[in-house]
Formats: sequence, C-alpha cells, structure tokens
Amino acid sequence: METLKHKPITDLKGVGPKMAETLAKLGIKTYLDMLFHLPYRYQDRTRISLIADIQPGDIAIIEGRIFKKEMTRGRRSTLLIWLQDDSGVMAIRFFNYNAGMIKRFEELQTIRCYGEVKYGFNHLEMSHPEILNFAQKDIKLEERLTPIYSLTAGLSQRQMQSLIDALLDELHDHNFPTYLHNPPINLKDALYFLHKPPTDVDIKKLEEKRYPEQQMMALEEIVAHQVALKRSRALFQTEKAFPIHLLDESKPAFLAGLPFELTGAQQRVIAEIENDIQSTRPMMRLVQGDVGSGKTVVAAMALLHAAKAGFQAVFMAPTELLAEQHFINLERWFTPFGIETILLTGKLTEKQKREAQAKIADGTVKIIIGTHAVFQENVLYKDLNLVIIDEQHRFGVEQRLTLQKKAEAGFTPHQLMMTATPIPRTLAMTAYADLESSIIDEYPPNRIPVKTSLISVKKRDAVIERIGAQCAEGTQVYWVCTLIEESEVLPAKAAEMAHADLTERLPNLRIGLIHGRQKPQEKEAIMLAFKRHELDILVATTVIEVGVDVPNASIMIIENAERLGLSQLHQLRGRVGRGSKASFCLLLYSPPLSSITKERLAIMQQTTNGFEIAEKDYELRGAGEIFGTKQTGVLQFKMADLLLHQDLVEKASTISANIIDNEALCQHLIDRWIGENSDFIYS
Repeated sequence: METLKHKPITDLKGVGPKMAETLAKLGIKTYLDMLFHLPYRYQDRTRISLIADIQPGDIAIIEGRIFKKEMTRGRRSTLLIWLQDDSGVMAIRFFNYNAGMIKRFEELQTIRCYGEVKYGFNHLEMSHPEILNFAQKDIKLEERLTPIYSLTAGLSQRQMQSLIDALLDELHDHNFPTYLHNPPINLKDALYFLHKPPTDVDIKKLEEKRYPEQQMMALEEIVAHQVALKRSRALFQTEKAFPIHLLDESKPAFLAGLPFELTGAQQRVIAEIENDIQSTRPMMRLVQGDVGSGKTVVAAMALLHAAKAGFQAVFMAPTELLAEQHFINLERWFTPFGIETILLTGKLTEKQKREAQAKIADGTVKIIIGTHAVFQENVLYKDLNLVIIDEQHRFGVEQRLTLQKKAEAGFTPHQLMMTATPIPRTLAMTAYADLESSIIDEYPPNRIPVKTSLISVKKRDAVIERIGAQCAEGTQVYWVCTLIEESEVLPAKAAEMAHADLTERLPNLRIGLIHGRQKPQEKEAIMLAFKRHELDILVATTVIEVGVDVPNASIMIIENAERLGLSQLHQLRGRVGRGSKASFCLLLYSPPLSSITKERLAIMQQTTNGFEIAEKDYELRGAGEIFGTKQTGVLQFKMADLLLHQDLVEKASTISANIIDNEALCQHLIDRWIGENSDFIYS
C-alpha cells in the first residue's frame, strides 16, 4: 500500500494536469486517495420496472408510451406527460419547461426515464426525471449497480466512474495488504465489492452498510480514527506544561462568596480538573454539561487557581454577547480576590484594544475573556498557562492551535473544552478519544424544570392570545421560527413574517426580530435589548440556540418543531427556565406527523435530561445532527457510521489499544482512511 500512497494520480490514464487539479479539490492526489474515495450511494440502472410494481419512494427506470400531454402556464409553468406500460400509468412532471423540451418530447413515442417516484395529485409521478433516450433511441441497461461519488465542479459521475475503473484495472494483489488480524474478507475483494458491486447485490442492504465487506471496512476505519486520536493524545502528553499549584485559601473563600451551593457533580468535575492542572503534562479535558448545569462556575474555579498561581488564563466564547456575559460574572467573582479581568472582543475601539493588549503583554491582567480576538497575531501573552473554550465545537482546530502557541516557547497551556451539547457514548469513544472527559450530570436544586407541550399549529391564534396576556404581566417570550432549508434567506423571511404578524396582533407589546442575515453588531444589540427587558417578545431563527441568559424569559415557542432534531430543540428550550418563574416550551407542529416524529417530540415532553435526549437523537438522526451542522472536530467517515456500527465501536477500541504501539501498522491505517486529514488530528 505504500506504493499507492506515493503514486501520484497523474500516473493514471486519463488524468492530466487540469483533471489532477480538479481531483485535488476532493483530496485526491494519489492512487491511495482515489481508491478510498468510496461511493456514498448506488443507482439501480440494471432493469426496467413495471409501473404497477413501483411504490412511492422507489428510485427506478420506467419505460412507457406517451398517451397524453398537459401544459399549464403561469407563475410556475408545468408540463405533465402521461406514460403507459403494460401494467399501469404514471405521470412525469416538469416545472418551467421550454419550447425545446416540448419539441424533444414530440419526437419520441416511447420514453425511458430514471427518477424517484412520489405521490402526485391522486397518482404516482416522477418530477424532473432523467430522460435516458433523449439523445439516442435505444439505451443499453447497466450490467451492475452504478456507484455514485462525491464530485466537484468540472467532474462528472461518468468521468469519476471511468477513472476508478482504470485504477482498479492497474492494481494487483500485492497492492492490498490487510492490517487487522484475521479479517473475514481481504481488502481487495472489499474494495472491488464497493466500487463495482455484483449484479445480485441488494441495493437496500448495501446502502444500509450491512454486507460483511462493509462491516470489515467500517471496523478498520473506526480503528484508524481511534489510533490517530490516541497517538495525538500520546504526543500531546509528551509536551510540557507549568503545573498550577493550588492555594488553599482561595477556593473556600470563593465558594463562600457564591450565592448558591455547588452540586456534587460540579465538585467532582472541579476535583478532576484540579488533579490535571497540577501536573507537568498539559491538561486536555472535555467537560460536558447540560444547559443550566453550571459549567461556568467550574471554569471559574480553574481560572482562579491559574491567576492565584501567577499565570494568565484565557476564556474563549463563540459570540461577543456570550463573552460579555461571562466577563460580567467573572469580574464580579474575581474582583474581591484582587484579580484583574479584561474583555477582548472585535467591537472594542482601536485605543481600547491597544490598552488591553498592553496589559496582557506585561502580565498586569491575569484573566482574559473574549471571542476569536484573543488569539490574533498582535495579542501577546506574558505567561499563558490555561485555555478554556466554551462551546468548543464552534471553533476550528486552527484557532485552538493558534491560541495554544501563545504560551512560552517549549511549553503548552492546560486546555479545558466545554460543551452544552451532550455527546453520546459511542460517538465520544471515537470522535473524542484524545480527550479526558468529565460530565456534569446534575442540576442545581433551585432549577425549575421547563414544562414542554406539543400544540398543533391550528391553535396558533390561542397561543398568541395566551402570550399576549403573559407579556402584559411582565413575562418575556422567545418565538423561534424554523425552516428545514440550510439557506439563511428562507428562515429569515419566515421570522420576518412571524414578526409582522405578531406586531399586528399584539400592538401594545415591544417585539424584536433577530436572524442570521443581520450583522453581528445588530444581532447583539437586539439580544442586549431583550436582556434589559426593553423588548417583550423576541422573534428569532435558531441563531439564539447559544445565547445569553435572560432570567425573565420564561416562555419558548418553537414553530415547525417537527423540523428540528431533539438536541437542537433541547438547546433552544434551555434559553428559558433560568429564573425563579415556572417556564414553558410550546412546540408548534403542522399535522399530520409521522410515527418517528411523534416519538421524537414525545421524548421532549417526557424528559429534560440532555444526555437522554442526545442518545435518542443520535439513534434517530445520527452524529451530524447532534451538533446542528458538520463541524470541524466531529470526525467525518468514508465507510463507518457510528450509529449503524455502534456494535463495532467497542471492538475497535480493544483493537486500537492492542496495536497502538505498532507505529508502522498505525500509520498504514491512518494513511488509508484519514490521509491528509491526519494533520488536523495530530494538531
């Protein structure tokens, strides 16, 4: 396999300089990269299906005689063509058709097309299918399933398939050594199986990754990621840190000054952190704590120890408003101890930035709270020895590394990452194998659970009337608008419409609007106004998922709740219930709901435990949905699916522990499955 690693893709027939440049955008630079660029799904173009045999949701080839055409013109012109075979009738639909398309259909009596079948208006139909015989009268059926690959601009599926075929033709048995002990299937057979599936393969079973070939490769890939992260951790542990010695008088005094008692979970996690920071090896710990579990106090204790020991510490937050909230709390807590705290964000004036940077550089200030501004090139630290990152999955690895390099040469600061997104165990075992983990799994005793209700959108008027009455009594309300599209435009429009509707219906209330298309300064000003109770209702998109505490906000309304994952709903719900009032979360949904959606939303009513919710969300939707978006720091897999392959994670953990000392073996696995992305892991 080493030869494939070092064999440039330009050696492959059909790959010139321009194609090589295109393939590089997909991370394909060598034969090995190309070989492990695996299909993400398959198409069955091996047979023509009878119309009568097709069910909604099927993707198939049909062939039928044209017996009727219907055309409508207007805002959305529609062309509907009715096809008939010996078994039944189906429609194919095209929106915004043109004269050229009509002419091409007029030249055909029989159409062969490929697409997904859905319910139309009282009939089955395909929308915008691929017409296979537009270019020629007779098209041969494929002899095997068609693999579909991730592409980039300038590259077609046909081209990628041809290149993969050419590559496979060049390879020999010696190119495929197997590195795991006694695999049931050799690697060559597994790769051929995936790139060129046999004719008798069950496409559903294949896409569910249930074939032994896929299981074997998934196991190997999980092992590769685990050994990569374990090597990263081992490398990190060879680095040196200054130990932070604990000063006994600080902790009791700090705790005595708090207006609440620490929970047992907070005390346990603080003890784990204290044990880490007294070592000459840098701490690398992830703290998971549900919304409202008290992570900030845990972070504050670590900051206090660092400052009292004479070191500087950085607390980094994902937004300026959240950084300001942390600054207000920490400054209040630390001032009695003579510890100077400073806020460093992008919105400071140039003069304020220079003054802050001067204090940081000479060591006058010990606690620095801020956003990405804390790791900019012109920010120099005198004795940085602790880095705390809030909502760590929102920061890229490069940002963390840059901050890490701000410490004294030859030393690495202790690092503490925090997240309010509980991570399911099977995901954590692989995606965070390089971190020690702590869990704050206990709520403060004064925390009142939020009552969650599921309400049909048909009762929207009654909900509006209810919140109007509540706001008149001084309550504040979040009204969250969601849309399934990833674009920020549509959710923003939905929020604007909701804002206009509520403003018209509740003219006596002060109603604000916040969405992703606004400038950061505008969003933060609106959030601040809401926090100061200058607004009664805040209409928002999901941008408020990670936000500031507004203790007076006790009602959360989420429209189209069925479109969000459980973890995201839980995060949004966590915006209320932060004060002494009883709080409510109303999940507005559009009926009818599928059985799975009903199950998901029922869980929101049954529990407020974020860890239970995360496990269920992971089971129902997968890892990517837990974090809301694909984030740097959440591992991306080519074959493995930590949800489908949960049973392999424990096995992979055992294997990775057994082979971790075999440097050559580990490197082969990393080259095979991770490639250049290992630079990220080892960072």
